[in-house]
Amino acid sequence: MDRVVDIADFAVSKDPRDTLVTYSLGSCIGVAIWDPEAQVGGLLHYMLPESSLSPEKAKSNPAMFADTGVPALFRAAYELGATKKRLVVKVAGGSQLLDDNGTFNIGKRNYVMLRKIFWKNGILIEKEDVGGSISRTLRLRCNGGRLTLKTRDGEREL
Repeated sequence: MDRVVDIADFAVSKDPRDTLVTYSLGSCIGVAIWDPEAQVGGLLHYMLPESSLSPEKAKSNPAMFADTGVPALFRAAYELGATKKRLVVKVAGGSQLLDDNGTFNIGKRNYVMLRKIFWKNGILIEKEDVGGSISRTLRLRCNGGRLTLKTRDGEREL
C-alpha cells in the first residue's frame, strides 16, 4: 500500500506491505533510511535548511526543515527498532528549479545542511542523486528496502 509522504512530512514503517513515496522533489531533499535487520524504513521530504527561519513552524512541523526533520525521522525509526549503525541512507533532490540566477540556492543550501548534520552525527550516505534542474520522485518499499528514483528520464534503483 502506498503511503504518500507530502512536502514537509515524514513517515516510518516496518509493515512489509507499505511503500513510502514522495513526489516532486525539486529544491527539497528526500532522505530515505532502511534498517535491513529490523526491516524498518523511513522517508523524509524537507523544504528548507534551517528552522531558525521560523521557529514557530519548526515546532508545529519539524519535517519542514533539515535540522529538525532529520532528527525526527531517525528518532521515529529508532522507536520501531532501527539502529543507527545498520541504517542504509540514500538521498535525492536539491535541484535548482525556478531560480535560474541562483539567487536563493535553496537546493544547494538544503544539501549542505544535510551533509553538516550527517557529518556531525557520523552518518554516511550510501547513494545520492542531487542537484541539477530536475524534479524527482522517491519510492521506498518496506519489503526489502528497495528505493527507486523516478525522473523525466525514467525510473531506476537508487
